[in-house]
Amino acid sequence: MSETEQPDFDAYIATAHALAERAGAVILPHFRAGTAVDHKGSGAFDPVTAADRDAEAAIRQMIAETYPSHGIVGEEFGNERADADYCWIIDPIDGTRPFIMGQPLWGTLIGLTAHGAPLLGMMDQPYTKERFWSGETESFFARGGETQTIEVRPCPSMSEAMLASSTPDMFTGANERPYARLTEAVRLRRFGGDCYNYCLLAMGQIDLVVETDLKPFDILPLVPIIERAGGVVTTWEGGDPHDGGRIIAAGDPRLHAAAMEILSG
Repeated sequence: MSETEQPDFDAYIATAHALAERAGAVILPHFRAGTAVDHKGSGAFDPVTAADRDAEAAIRQMIAETYPSHGIVGEEFGNERADADYCWIIDPIDGTRPFIMGQPLWGTLIGLTAHGAPLLGMMDQPYTKERFWSGETESFFARGGETQTIEVRPCPSMSEAMLASSTPDMFTGANERPYARLTEAVRLRRFGGDCYNYCLLAMGQIDLVVETDLKPFDILPLVPIIERAGGVVTTWEGGDPHDGGRIIAAGDPRLHAAAMEILSG
């Protein structure tokens, strides 16, 4: 495809589905199979496995074969042509910690930006055979051969809201007290879930997801899924979430505004 052609959304989403299939085939033999776990750095435990690396390598190979001029931003192997007009954003296993513990609360994240703006996003969970993705104007969920559109649910009141975050370890230092105020205001808070939380929000199961220290590949593929299901995603300050950082996702815009006020108060 030449750089002067208009984007073919159907072709791109078909590629995203194919990438998810290839990644799942690489990842599943490692799940609950005693795969060795490495530590990426010298600080807090940051796990990575052969499944992470091999799946990202497989995704990168398919992208290079299909769209050689496109850029790639990935967790395990860095950036290639990140300033390209079209750039794939990939996290082969978002939720490596639950993955290495045998919990199926992880997923493969695949996103595509067009001139810096999210064009599509996908989260695939090959073990449970669940897949979430964004169409051009709607979001979808597939399982067991059936596909349905998904929408967020209304929840204008913080006292009725269900809040999810991946880990309490995110909320230390300057983030600790604002998050504590938020948890005091909601009906229910649960930890764990990683990328699953954002998809369940798009599906109308969760009202609010609040996190910190996210990287672009942690959140950008999820943004179009949430927004096209009717939700709102920004930074805590109300800014662009695409670069990661401190993130608020809400199904109801009124709830999003209330959460932002609490977190900035």
